[in-house]
Amino acid sequence: MTLDVPTPPADTSESIAPSPEKKLLRTVLQTLLHYGGSALILILLFRFLPGRKVWQTLGTLPAQLWIFVLAGYFAAHTVGVSKWRLMVNVAGAGLTFRQAARCYFAGLFGSLFLPSLIGGDLVRAGLAMRLGRSKTSVLLGSVTDRTIDFAALVLLAGTGALLVPGALDQRGRKIFLLFGAAVALALIVLAATIALLPVSKFSFRIRRKLARVRRTARAIAQRPRAVLIALSYALIAQLVFISLNNLLAVACGLRLPYKVWVFAWPLAKISAALPITQGGIGVREAALVALLLPFGAPAVLTVASGLAWEAIVIMGGLIAGLTSLLLGRLQS
Repeated sequence: MTLDVPTPPADTSESIAPSPEKKLLRTVLQTLLHYGGSALILILLFRFLPGRKVWQTLGTLPAQLWIFVLAGYFAAHTVGVSKWRLMVNVAGAGLTFRQAARCYFAGLFGSLFLPSLIGGDLVRAGLAMRLGRSKTSVLLGSVTDRTIDFAALVLLAGTGALLVPGALDQRGRKIFLLFGAAVALALIVLAATIALLPVSKFSFRIRRKLARVRRTARAIAQRPRAVLIALSYALIAQLVFISLNNLLAVACGLRLPYKVWVFAWPLAKISAALPITQGGIGVREAALVALLLPFGAPAVLTVASGLAWEAIVIMGGLIAGLTSLLLGRLQS
């Protein structure tokens, strides 16, 4: 009599895991969708605006202004390098300024090809994890750095709302307060979830990783002065960006009180973080039109100044990529 020996189940890990070709196709499709989203928003804007007047306005901007704004853009991002390096090093990454600049500018270049403003953060963190002492420190420090950036934008937008008389009607103020309360509630829920997480039920490998995260978070929490310094860096950088945008707007013929830009521009930048377009292109311009229209800003001039800023961002991203490449060659 023969015994039927059950054959072991076939290893389906290769069939389940997507092939490199499928991964590449998915990446290409996602990129095309995000570029398509940006193109769609811009097409809709130009559908209702005289596009010829927008391009004529951009053509009046002198070359000296482009160079000055581009230099200011890089100066603000140099402050950003110091801020990001401070946070990841407080967490224990141990990056030199040159290494931090290489990673930061690589992320700035990557944001041109990845969705929303946060896409470049992945490139920056990925390179930093190869150069830093601890991957956990890089990740948690980068998350803290991005959180500080958003906090600075919210603070500036709130300050602008208070400075501009009549900027928000009663309904608008309620919406703004509800938004702030929702963010605060989300942070409280997140903190409570982390505090009540049943760590003992996880595997040893996961518990070891969570222990590293906890140690890194404790190191950051024990340095509140460093966090405040990083917040001041973020505020300085964002104010430089606001000033440069105001300068471009004035050159385009759009003259608004500076406090209006302090209110509107941070909100437009926050909206650009939504992962629906490439680098936030299109979303920022549409948000600025909606935010500045109540102040009497012509939509044509708003879009023109917004596209001028997008040109600065694209040129800055390309130069940042070249700078990161050169810094990498110097380090090797």
